[in-house]
Amino acid sequence: MKYLKTSIRLKFIMLFAISFLLQNCSNFLEQEPGDKTSITEQLKDKKGVLMALNGLYLTLKNNVSGEIFSVYPDLQGGNIKFSPSLGSSTKGEITIPENIKEVYSFEDQSTDSNFKLFYTSGYSIINQANLILEYTDALADATTAEKSQIKAEALTIRAYMHFLLSEVYSQNYGYTQDASHMGIVYSTHSISNGITYPARETAANTYSLIINDLQTSLDLYSNAILFNGPAYSYFNTNSTKALLARVYLSKKDWKNAYDTANDVIENSGVSLISSADYISQWEKIDLPTSETLLEFSVTKSTDGSVSGSLSSYFGYTFDTNYERYTASQDLIDLYETNDIRKQLFLVKTLSTLVNLQPVMLNYYFTKKFQGNPGYVAFRLSEQYLIRAEAAIGLNNPEQAKKDINIIRERANAALLTTTDNISETLFLERRKELCFEGHLLFDIARNKKDISRINGCISLSCGLTYPSPKYVLPIPLNTLYINSNLEQNESY
Repeated sequence: MKYLKTSIRLKFIMLFAISFLLQNCSNFLEQEPGDKTSITEQLKDKKGVLMALNGLYLTLKNNVSGEIFSVYPDLQGGNIKFSPSLGSSTKGEITIPENIKEVYSFEDQSTDSNFKLFYTSGYSIINQANLILEYTDALADATTAEKSQIKAEALTIRAYMHFLLSEVYSQNYGYTQDASHMGIVYSTHSISNGITYPARETAANTYSLIINDLQTSLDLYSNAILFNGPAYSYFNTNSTKALLARVYLSKKDWKNAYDTANDVIENSGVSLISSADYISQWEKIDLPTSETLLEFSVTKSTDGSVSGSLSSYFGYTFDTNYERYTASQDLIDLYETNDIRKQLFLVKTLSTLVNLQPVMLNYYFTKKFQGNPGYVAFRLSEQYLIRAEAAIGLNNPEQAKKDINIIRERANAALLTTTDNISETLFLERRKELCFEGHLLFDIARNKKDISRINGCISLSCGLTYPSPKYVLPIPLNTLYINSNLEQNESY
């Protein structure tokens, strides 16, 4: 993994930490006091813009790889349960982490949402991207190719963050027949352009804007290399197409989803990990798998300390040093006996309080996120499964079976011989292959399924019946106070 140094970026995080909520502070963009540097001064040349873009990647990485978002889709969907406490006074107890307690129980509150920081940081990231887009064309010391590449990456980041916000705060695209239900606020201008109070777009318009940004960015990508780091650390044509395929899938635009995923599979130059290397590739400490299209890597400071590793949530070192999130038996039971993906779990027997008595129980720590793992945003396996789901939507179940079998053969699982129940088979294949990579809850919603958490669920509410307003989270209340045009989600 590429370690991102924080020292040169800190002032840019501070410089750009002007969130969507702080529109009344827009004068800061015009003239900063004291020894601070104005936005105009900072973004006047290529060096400043590139440092800002590098800082933007860091803030994006921090938002998506933070505990709240990185565990949310799998925790809500039922792939994750909690490990026993190591605290001296609570040793062996199973409790819900406080910072996600309300979300886990489907009781998140607008007044103090567990996801408030994800929302505000998300719109701050979008504002940062917009600032970069607005200043790039005027750069006198950048080549045409460099300016085009800068804009391509900033546009992709803008689209990606809007897409993630829509997944969390807007019901799935098919919730209404014409996608006329509420989407999200889509911001295409920085707050330096003046105070505005936008309303939420419809889901249909939200997706149209996301797709437009991605298609525009694909036309802008050039051969210019902006940074010295490995290609998997930054958006490029391949990872942008992978995102676009995911967006089309969420929209159930089957033809475009199929064609875009197929383009990545056929033309990216990236290949699936072989069966022989599958486990060892995931076990690598400091590099992503060879089929990774984009990974937001961990941050390493000048003193060598690491932050932002997903091992902070999923890691296991030894029986007195492990983290809070493990695989549920619901997930483990989906794998066939000979499926090599079962080897992606460290099985540890830990003392657990059951009816106030210590009992030794098995826990399954994923090997995907041991050592210094970053956030896996896109990898090639997902594209095969996108192509398979799109094929089903296009009434081509044989192609879907073929793609599912590619993934299953690699895993040493039994091959499909029929297309019976192919949609359910695909759903479960995604759950097994992409576990802990941020898909399950959104797959459940897209397929209009109920949420059912069985093993390890310690909430008073262990499931939801579709449709339900609780499939999405509340808009933070302080945002509603600032923007009177912003409508809250149902039931909040």
